[in-house]
Order: sequence, then C-alpha cells, then structure tokens
Amino acid sequence: MTAPTTSRVQASDVLIIGGGIMGCSTALFLRQRGVSVTLLETDLVGRQASGTNFGNVRRQGRPLYQLPLANRAIDIWRRMDALLDEDVEYRQRGHIRVCYRDRPEMAERMETYAAEARPAGLDLELISGNALRDRFPFLGPEVLAGSYSAQDGHANPRLVAPAFARAARRAGAAIQENTRVTHAAKVGEDFEVESQDGRVFRAPILLVTAGAWGNQLSAQFGEPVPVTARGPTMSVTEPVPYAIPPSVGVMTPDEVETVYFRQVERGNLVIGGSTRGPAHPELYRSYVMPRNTLSQLRQIQRLAPALRRLNIIRVWTGIEGYLPDSLPVMGPSGRVSGLHYAFGFSGSGFQIGPGVGDVMAELIATGATTTPIDAYTINRFQGDD
Repeated sequence: MTAPTTSRVQASDVLIIGGGIMGCSTALFLRQRGVSVTLLETDLVGRQASGTNFGNVRRQGRPLYQLPLANRAIDIWRRMDALLDEDVEYRQRGHIRVCYRDRPEMAERMETYAAEARPAGLDLELISGNALRDRFPFLGPEVLAGSYSAQDGHANPRLVAPAFARAARRAGAAIQENTRVTHAAKVGEDFEVESQDGRVFRAPILLVTAGAWGNQLSAQFGEPVPVTARGPTMSVTEPVPYAIPPSVGVMTPDEVETVYFRQVERGNLVIGGSTRGPAHPELYRSYVMPRNTLSQLRQIQRLAPALRRLNIIRVWTGIEGYLPDSLPVMGPSGRVSGLHYAFGFSGSGFQIGPGVGDVMAELIATGATTTPIDAYTINRFQGDD
C-alpha cells in the first residue's frame, strides 16, 4: 500500500481516520453499500488496541442496552471466514464467567443478569456445585458459581483488523497506512484532512475511529472528551495439550481480580485482565509493568490452580482508550454535519467491532441505523447539554 505521489488527494465519499477493527470493518461495509472510502492509519492497520487485546468474542457482561449491537456483531463473526475470505481463528467455543465464594452477591447478580438478558437473545446457563466442578474441573476451590454462554467464543486479534483491511481494499477502498494525520477541519461542504507528509485528503463525510487518539480529533471540532489511555496486561504460556475450549473470566468489582484466559488450538493459553499499565499516546508507547504481570499470574492461579505449572513465554501491552463511563463515543457529531465518531471502547470493543462497522456504514449511507446507539452520543460529555 504505497502513498500517492501527488500533494492533494481528491478523495472519496467518506474519509476514515483510524485503522483498527472499527475503521477497517466500516470501510468494508461502506464499500458493500457502494460508498467510496479512504482510510488513513498512522502506523499499520490493527497495530494498537485492535491487535493487542485478549480476543474475547463475548456478549455476556455487557450492558443490556448494548446487546442489540453485540447480537449484530455476533452474526457477522459467525460468517467471518466467508466475509473476509480468510481464517481469523474465530472459534465459537463458549464463554464462562465465574465468581468467588467470598463474593456471593456476584452469583445473585449473575442470576438477575441472565433473566434480563434472555429477552434480548442471550441465553445463559447458571452452574454451581458439583455440576460446575464436573464440567470445568480446572476451576479452583474458591470458585462458587458460573454463568456460561455457549454461543460466545474467541478469535485472534492480530488477524482481524488486517483481514478487514485487505477485504476492504479488494472491494475498492483506499487504505493509506503510515499516514499520520496532523489536522482536520471542515472547509465549505467538505472535510480537509492533512497528513504529516503534506498530503491533503477531502471528503464530505468524516469518521473518526482513532481509539485513544480520538479526542485529539474531536477536540479540533469543538467536542473534547475525557479519554484516558491505558495499557492492558497480557501474557501467553508455553503450549500444552488442548483441553479448555471456552474463554474463562472472573466477575468481580475488584479490578485486580478481573483476570481471564483462553486456550488456542496450538495449546498456548492467552492470559489477560487485572491491573492495567501506563500508556502514552503522544509517544505511541505503552509499557509492560512486571508487578502487574506478577499480580495477574497470582490471580490466574487462584482461578485455575493448574496454570501455575506453566511457563510464560511472552508478555505484551498496547494502547487502549477509556472513557469515564466505560462506554464508547459512537454516532454523529453534535456540532458538525457530516462528522461521525466511533472511539473510546474502553477495553471492550473487540466483540462488537464488526457490528460497530456495520452500524456506522449503515448510518453514513442511509442517515439512520436499525441498532440503537443513543447511549453513546458524544453530547453526554458536552457541558452545555
């Protein structure tokens, strides 16, 4: 994907800034609707949060009003290989959330959530006692109960956004990597976006899917939002015989306890959660903190004691954008016509990513969407609203 040699690129119907799963999937779904699109990515597509996260494709645990978006996304995940013409290692192997004996109130919340989520199309099986031990014998003695979603799963985050980008490019989208945006403004009826190397891109519609960098662009249009950058704590073990199909996580109000793991078919166990580390969007750097990794490993052994025998072979982190209410900004600008946002997914965007792309493409192409997104309006951060 080479940069154009001209100083001005007369673009397309839509400009997208940000090449993660949100931006790349929107580009593909716009092309499927016959809309021309140019996507600009500072680095390589899928390099940041979209490629460094845990890979959970889970619906349970999301706010009830987000389930229509999650359901839309899961329909796309189930046909992902055919859609992208490649395997992104999506496996519908289930997802279980458990709670500990010292937090019995979490079991009650599981029951309430399961009852309320069922009308939205999410069926959860509540398991405890001997049934839980028989089904998931790797769980530790502190585990009290679990909520199991057979229709959820996991995928390889390193593969998904690049696969969407390749599919979008085959469909006719212009994907411009290594294109750092320095300025964006609306000039007349069009948006003008300038890159660090002096190129200028134009389009009547602009979509910002820039993750932890989203506020840098929304602020240029008078809509600042309080994005905080954080780095996930991630690790992977040596391979062992494949034995644990579902993703496994802990339901708890204590961030340190919120660990999770999944086993890939090659045998390695991917571990995430617990305390997040520092991230510096202005430097495009985040850092693995050894104390966070050690805390994570202590917690994962509490969840599944047998994992203490495994060696960690790699650790990593990335840059994720968090908002105070842990909900994204998604939808049209409250101030500028033709401007749209989809960023700040607060560490929970991977599963809904393809759904976000489809919704944003529908919204841009038709002016409306059949999936409710009112909860994510940027106006909630504007003091005069």
